[in-house]
Amino acid sequence: MTIKDDFLSFNTHGLYCKYGDFYLDPKEPVQTAVISHAHADHAISGNTNVYCTAATAAFMQLRYGKNAAKVFNIAAYNNSFIVGDVQITFISAGHMLGSAQVLMEYDGVRYLYTGDYKLQPDATCEPIEWVKTDVLITESTFADPEVLHPDPVAEIQKLNDIKINILLGAYGLGKSQRLIQMINEHAPQKKILVHHRIMPINAIYEKHGYSPGVYQMYSRRLMKNQEEYVYIVPPFTFDSYINAKGVKRLFASGWKNLQVNKNDTLFISDHVDWNDILQAVEHTKPTQIWTLHGNGTHLKKYFGDDIFVKILN
Repeated sequence: MTIKDDFLSFNTHGLYCKYGDFYLDPKEPVQTAVISHAHADHAISGNTNVYCTAATAAFMQLRYGKNAAKVFNIAAYNNSFIVGDVQITFISAGHMLGSAQVLMEYDGVRYLYTGDYKLQPDATCEPIEWVKTDVLITESTFADPEVLHPDPVAEIQKLNDIKINILLGAYGLGKSQRLIQMINEHAPQKKILVHHRIMPINAIYEKHGYSPGVYQMYSRRLMKNQEEYVYIVPPFTFDSYINAKGVKRLFASGWKNLQVNKNDTLFISDHVDWNDILQAVEHTKPTQIWTLHGNGTHLKKYFGDDIFVKILN
């Protein structure tokens, strides 16, 4: 059993597996794409053959219509299939509805591509699952000992202290549904209004058995009243309301640069932080770690000679 150093490599189209002749979350349209989840930086339009979960396909079809893919090959979690000479199994990633880690087995070696993943509880998606692997290919967006995500419940409970209406910016897919559910649970006196572009996404969540809870579609008439409304809007709408009167503006994100200011923060991340990645390593027991989408140097230093760390990007 030998780990193949060239099992995955980057080219102009994205992250390529030559042994299966497929791409993982390609950046440009390709013949065969294995898609971890439906966020636009991972799931583009125009691929010929797409392998993904049912929820991911539904979101892609909503966003891209006929250009979503020529052929969707739908796989349930923990059901293996073959692409080229590689056996692939989707493992729940906990990032958003339908998100999957991609377990690839070739020549007796297991390679686990995490995609984006989350350890924090989230009632609007499948919880993360763990499998043993030889190579952990982890996203490292926040792979820094200085970055530790705060408790999301405590962040949501900040809303209880705000008595005027709130304009809450959030990504429409995944984040908004999580916020609806958490506000219903932890700030139940709030009345949730949703931007019209988020409504069809909510419908897919509900169809797949993950209702985010109580909400209604926004109307200007409602927001004229100060009744502790929380109006959830996508980023482009949030930015256009920069001078909105009679509302508290907040943006829900794990990125500091997306916060409105240092005082009005709502730090809710759907990515792993430093401690989460260490937990992932503990659960998956890899002999090598390959890093993506961030800075892998901290992990390289931390594990030293104990676990070989390769920075893919």
